[in-house]
Amino acid sequence: MAGNSFGQAFRITTAGESHGRGNVVIIDGVPAGLSLDIEDLLPDLDRRRPGQSAIVTQRKEADTPEILSGVFEGKTTGTSIAILIRNEDQRSKDYSNIMDKYRPGHADYTFDAKYGTRDYRGGGRSSARETNVRVAAGAVAKKMLSELFGIHIIGYVKQVGNIIADIPQPQSVTMEQVEANIVRCPDPVKAQQMIALIDEVRKDQDSIGGVAELVATNVPAGWGEPVFDKLKADLGKAMFTLPAVLGVEYGIGFGCATMRGTQNNDIFRITPGSSSEKSGHITTDTNHHGGMLGGISSGMPIVMRCAIKPTSSLSREQDTVTRDGKTTTIATKGRHDPCRLPRFAPMGEAMIAVVLADHALRQRASRL
Repeated sequence: MAGNSFGQAFRITTAGESHGRGNVVIIDGVPAGLSLDIEDLLPDLDRRRPGQSAIVTQRKEADTPEILSGVFEGKTTGTSIAILIRNEDQRSKDYSNIMDKYRPGHADYTFDAKYGTRDYRGGGRSSARETNVRVAAGAVAKKMLSELFGIHIIGYVKQVGNIIADIPQPQSVTMEQVEANIVRCPDPVKAQQMIALIDEVRKDQDSIGGVAELVATNVPAGWGEPVFDKLKADLGKAMFTLPAVLGVEYGIGFGCATMRGTQNNDIFRITPGSSSEKSGHITTDTNHHGGMLGGISSGMPIVMRCAIKPTSSLSREQDTVTRDGKTTTIATKGRHDPCRLPRFAPMGEAMIAVVLADHALRQRASRL
């Protein structure tokens, strides 16, 4: 299987399946001398792990990481960092009755079409379980970005179903606001409505989709390549590698389709007290461009949104077909998220961090 690595200068490679012994990530490109230990990884892993509230899957996984290499006496050595997270609460028997059936909305059929075989236990390699080690890698990238550049990355729930949060200043949202409720929405009024909706669909043996918003602040101007490796292109690809992401936009996004140029253009200003010769001090009145112009960072906050589809695993009976082409029905047993959004935020943050860490290192070779 190809396609298990992501990035160039800062590169991650993952391996593992939902019901295997565990998942592992190898991180290349972390400079020597960065302070790093298990405690740096736990906060984001705890936000991603299952069983944390009544509105997510009740699978009990501690998701305790083990750093196998690349760190000595609390500092990175400059060599590959390997991180292992073991699976502890698999219930493969939940899938024995559907081993020959294709689950609607899942990758069962497409994996079979590609490889002629598949791991039917929870989706195997296509499961979101694989993202736990990505979140661990993202925590490493976040620490590097924070210490070297003061970059801050945050994700939160913008929308669940038809309930949309009012967040006029994405760059001002704090982690305290996000973590103040179990749905991870910084709008407390809409958060309660979202929780009620998720509980409603759960009781109805159904699921619900929504939108996550992701923000990176203090990203210097000048990161990204001008053609095929645009920063926006790499961020878009990163988001689409995450399970259940069906749409990505940045800045004003699809809203630009109804605007005139005079409305869409962000007017440049010089920050008071700064020099016009320092491009890092040039700002814009608005941020329709979402922090990227020509695929290169502008110094304004990078703001992205991801559309997340409803969880495909449903205990409600649905029509489907078997591997040998017979019609049948299926009801997926097991423990599944009625809404993916509350656990998606740290996954999205992690992939943004990996992309930014990659472009930070690549930028070092761009000029003398």
